Amino acid sequence: MTLLVEFAAVLGSTIVDVLPIAGILFGFQFFVIRRPIPRLPSVLIGFACVIFGLALFLLGLEKALFPLGRLMAEQLTSPDFLGAEVTRDPVAHWHAYYWVYAFAFAIGFSTTIAEPSLIAVALKAEQVSAGAIKVWGLRIAVALGVAVGIALGTFRIVVGSPLHWFIITGYVVVIAQTTRAPKMIVPLAYDSGGVTTSTVTVPLVAALGLGLAETIPGRSPLIDGFGLVAFASLFPMMTVMGYAQLSEWMAARARRKRDRQGASSSGESAAPDPDSPSRRNHAL
Repeated sequence: MTLLVEFAAVLGSTIVDVLPIAGILFGFQFFVIRRPIPRLPSVLIGFACVIFGLALFLLGLEKALFPLGRLMAEQLTSPDFLGAEVTRDPVAHWHAYYWVYAFAFAIGFSTTIAEPSLIAVALKAEQVSAGAIKVWGLRIAVALGVAVGIALGTFRIVVGSPLHWFIITGYVVVIAQTTRAPKMIVPLAYDSGGVTTSTVTVPLVAALGLGLAETIPGRSPLIDGFGLVAFASLFPMMTVMGYAQLSEWMAARARRKRDRQGASSSGESAAPDPDSPSRRNHAL
């Protein structure tokens, strides 16, 4: 019964949040474009499904994902798991937190693979590029970027390093890659960094960062707990452009190999036969 009351409250707040969006869309349709909405019943049913689904998702975040992320952070950094000596001086024993880094990598990869916004972008990218950009290739590249970024972000929380050192260095790498990456992939790489910070990834990542900052001695939840989302949006830009650069290099290498094979085969076919009459006459 309590769960139903909480769901009703979340549903009401979701309706209030979605109403301005609906007002803008319908307002422009009726007062600016001045045309009726095609398939209006289907649009209304779709809005109802979105509102109901958002309410269920928000309730699930509050009841499951947030507590789960914080609980895993607490368990992985507890003295019973790591040892009292490690937890007293996390900077000197940063390598003992390898299970934290492994969990951060795994949770970053899995949540990004399941991210609905990334799936939508990957499908559109494959459609627009006529198959040059593969759905799974893009999803895996982005997921690897998020996984590496979150693992590095948890390392930063453990050692207490300033956030801006990592972010500035990362963007310097992104700028350098932008000058060398294929032009068609650069906008998609930048968008890929944005779609990762969406409905599935952000709640778990934020809960993980706050849980780590609350349980590791000397860390502030406000200063150190936040910032993992920045890593999750930065590193996919690197991996997507790196994926495109690697694909371009492999294609160029295969093309050069084919050209060499073609040149050698044509050279062999054009070589004169030593037993031909012309060769014998020349020898004479």
